[in-house]
Amino acid sequence: MQYNESYLLGDLLLCVSKSIAVMSVDLGSEWMKIALVKPGVPMEIVLNKESRRKTPVAVCLKENERLFGDSALGVAVKNPKVVYRFLQSILGKTADNPQVAQYQKHFPEHQLQRDEKRGTVFFKFSDTLQRNFWQPIKDAVITVPAYFNQAERRAVLQAAHIAGLKVLQLINDNTAVALNYGVFRRKDINSTAQNILFYDMGSGSTTATIVTYQTVKTKESGTHPQLQIRGVGFDRTLGGFEMELRLRDHLAKLFNEQKKSKKDVRENLRAMAKLLKEAQRLKTVLSANAEHMAQIEGLMDDIDFKAKVTRSEFEALCEDLFDRVPGPVKEALAAAEMSMDEIEQVILVGGSTRVPKVQDVLLKAVGKEELSKNINADEAATMGAVYQAAALSKAFKVKPFLVRDAAVFPIQVEFSRETEEEDGIKTMKHNKRILFQRMAPYPQRKVITFNRYMDDFVFYINYGDLSFLNEQDLKVFGSQNLTMVKLSGVGSSFKKHSDAESKGIKAHFNMDESGVLILDRVSNLVLDFKTDAEKPEEKSDAEKAEETEADKKSKPQKKSKISEDITVELEVNDVLDPSTEDMEVLQDLTDRDLEKQEREKTLNSLEAFIFETQDKMYQDEYLAVVTEEEKEQITGKLSEASNWMDEEGYTAGTKELKEKLSELKKLCKAMFFRVEERKKWPDRLAALDSMLNHSSIFLKSVRLIPEGDQIFTEVELKTLERVINETMTWKNETIAEQEKLFPTEKPVLLSKDIEAKRSFLDREVNYLLNKAKFAKPKPKDKAKDKNTTSTENSKANSTANSTEDAEKVIPPKSDDGETVIFFFFFLL
Repeated sequence: MQYNESYLLGDLLLCVSKSIAVMSVDLGSEWMKIALVKPGVPMEIVLNKESRRKTPVAVCLKENERLFGDSALGVAVKNPKVVYRFLQSILGKTADNPQVAQYQKHFPEHQLQRDEKRGTVFFKFSDTLQRNFWQPIKDAVITVPAYFNQAERRAVLQAAHIAGLKVLQLINDNTAVALNYGVFRRKDINSTAQNILFYDMGSGSTTATIVTYQTVKTKESGTHPQLQIRGVGFDRTLGGFEMELRLRDHLAKLFNEQKKSKKDVRENLRAMAKLLKEAQRLKTVLSANAEHMAQIEGLMDDIDFKAKVTRSEFEALCEDLFDRVPGPVKEALAAAEMSMDEIEQVILVGGSTRVPKVQDVLLKAVGKEELSKNINADEAATMGAVYQAAALSKAFKVKPFLVRDAAVFPIQVEFSRETEEEDGIKTMKHNKRILFQRMAPYPQRKVITFNRYMDDFVFYINYGDLSFLNEQDLKVFGSQNLTMVKLSGVGSSFKKHSDAESKGIKAHFNMDESGVLILDRVSNLVLDFKTDAEKPEEKSDAEKAEETEADKKSKPQKKSKISEDITVELEVNDVLDPSTEDMEVLQDLTDRDLEKQEREKTLNSLEAFIFETQDKMYQDEYLAVVTEEEKEQITGKLSEASNWMDEEGYTAGTKELKEKLSELKKLCKAMFFRVEERKKWPDRLAALDSMLNHSSIFLKSVRLIPEGDQIFTEVELKTLERVINETMTWKNETIAEQEKLFPTEKPVLLSKDIEAKRSFLDREVNYLLNKAKFAKPKPKDKAKDKNTTSTENSKANSTANSTEDAEKVIPPKSDDGETVIFFFFFLL
């Protein structure tokens, strides 16, 4: 079976594609971090199943399982041949690329072979696979290194496609860091440009980025903060992993010098994997301590290893690496055409910037008083990318923050055209037209016009001047040709519009938000001076000759633009084409994972049921409801199932486990039912008694309402009275009948029946309460109203009333209808 690097990356991305509203995936060379935004949850880092904020970029493919992250790393120490790591460095690379050879050197346990169809490499692995079932996924923004070229970006998109992810955007990791920094310092950004340099040293590479922050005014949405990438410098192989490899080799040398074994530890793949793990720990510890003791139990042939390593030894091992630290800064300044005097601060990003020597060398190189550490070095890119994901999603609304990214590598169009010299000699002239300059902002659309072609022709899309790359970087970069474009239908288009004025063949290019170049379309644009309504009459050659120039000018002519698409044929490397085989392989592996998870879930459920039920058979509440015969039958079956689990259960299939669990549940169903009913009786009966009590009081109270104020009919009150009596009778009779039964018999007093009776009575009372709530008061007697008015006027006009009489308050009558109704409305 063949596994290419895009497939393995897609495999890894699939493990994070859960049901998330919008997420970002910060895909580093060693670690992967994920952040999400969903309704009710702000931007936050997602914890993996080990409750860690970052996950190793590692995939383990074994005969019966597939593991990711920390689980895969655990296998790497025991069996490094089945664990694949640091895949980012070989994405989109051909078999002859120097980084492929470097990867093979770092991981000799893997068999890398050339794919004859694509030209890329794949991992040779043998396995038998089955079919798949897809997991639900959501939209995502994925980070990539700024130095990724077109082939590498398309490889990531292909991996995401294999994993079923809908990529909202590929965002450069340095841009994501800059966005995260700007979003949380929005108030500090104004119309004055602020230049900041981000120095990011991760596990596999180093990038220096110069970013300009300032507010800009747009026609669409007014004034907003903006970041613009001004300059980028990078070193593809300078990072913490290279330092760890130096430490690993140093530890291997120390072990061989101890001569505890006649074998060379460097020839033992498992031992070297253990040494690499210890080197990673050692590098971290030496960042905070001057020396540390490296120790590994049973490194090889049950021989323990222990040796002291100092920070000065570590720095000596990596001296040439530290000399390369200033390089990306110089490249970024050159690309931005700036000096360090124009940079306000230098901010550290990436885990490897914690190495003290890196900071010392960098501080000396930039000439600043200090290096800023006011950003989360590990999670800044992840949080910036998830902010961009929320901005791109229609489900969320965030404050606008404009981003102008930049193309690190220039792109140009090349074509050859036949020209005729003054002496009549025809020669081929090679032409180049810059499409996107180095550090050109994107997303951006461009149009290239070919004016002198009248027939089908070919042009090439290539990278431009890459002289700023060193010799090694050029080898790693790969082919500088992006694609060859063949145009057909050009000649026929000109013949079709022979009387029209040609404005040239126009090729429309688009570099989208992901930094991926797309040729949208190619068209022939002509200006036609005739419309369909004004078709010219056919004239003889003599009549045409007699027609003067003045006659032509005197005729009214209308210009109309006609754009006719030209057929485009692209010749690109197959590395960019999605592979059906890769999709099927990933589907098969996913199905195996799901089947394994289902089996483990069923196995755990069966184990738990056996142990928990065995424990319950000693509890009084369960012993009270089973006969001796039932008890012996249940305990016997449980004991039998437990023995079966110890002998055959752990190799049984999912179907057999489910059948065994179903059989035990069916056996214990009656016992569990009797216990559950007895547990529910007290609360359910108390609720029914409370309902009966309040209903009876309510009925007695409403019958005291005077006939003139009564809002309920006699039928309604009798209906409530009947329901109360029937419920009371049912409760008393059923309880009496239940008391005659043994606890081991099926109960007649059921909790669901008690709840049904309470709910029915509650509905009857609520009906009357709702009627009272919205009832209108009956009109009072007019004569009584007049007498009342006269009395009130008399009191108002009388001067003989004492102050005490004027201040008397008449309380409401106790039989007032509304008072009674609403009292019970709130009571119930």
